[in-house]
This record gives sequence, structure tokens and C-alpha cells, in this order.
Amino acid sequence: MSAYPSLAPFVAKRPWLRSFLKPVANWYANAAGYRQLGLRADDLITEECEDTLKALKRLSPQEAYDRVYRIRRAMQCSVSHQLLPQEQWTKAEEDVPYLVPLIEQIKAEAKEKEDLDALTIVKNH
Repeated sequence: MSAYPSLAPFVAKRPWLRSFLKPVANWYANAAGYRQLGLRADDLITEECEDTLKALKRLSPQEAYDRVYRIRRAMQCSVSHQLLPQEQWTKAEEDVPYLVPLIEQIKAEAKEKEDLDALTIVKNH
């Protein structure tokens, strides 16, 4: 289970659907406005969930710094009611998941631990 629902696996298996939806997806991401503030999609994941907090702790120091920088810069843009200059917008190829894979890994680890804790050992005599 991911941090948010996704049809990506379904679309990825169908090249014709992927080529059809890619322009729509790019339009939607641009219309959402976060790229004009220099943010990436994973920057929008709220930090209220325990799994997200654990994932943030697993980020490299540089990635953690970059995330905080992007969020603070976006907050400053929001306060001043301005967008970044276009050359500073997040490009589609830069908007790759960096936090979702860690969240999925943490959830998989928790599920594995839960499965192991529920394991019962039966002795054969």
C-alpha cells in the first residue's frame, strides 16, 4: 500500500494508455501549481503520519536539506503571493518520487514484522 492511491501500475503495463495519459498528467501537475513554487510531488505528503516521519528520518542529509529548502522557498513565495521565475520551476523530469518508495518500504517492513509476530510454530511429535 502506498502513501496515496495510484493507478500507475495499471497504466505502466499498457503503453498505449501511458502515451495517452502522459500529456494529461503533465498538464494536471502543472495546473496543480506546486511545480511553479519549486516543489516536487512528494514534498506535498503531510508529515502527520508515523510512516512518513520514519521515511523522513531515512532521507540522506542532502535530500532532507533539499526538501526543507524547497518547502521554505515555496512558503516564502506563498506569503509574498508570487511564483518563482520560470527557470526555477520544477521540471517534469525532476519531479520523481523520493519519499513514497521509503514509505512503501516502511509499510512492507511493518507488514513483515506483523506477519512474523502472528506466526505460530506447530511441533510435530
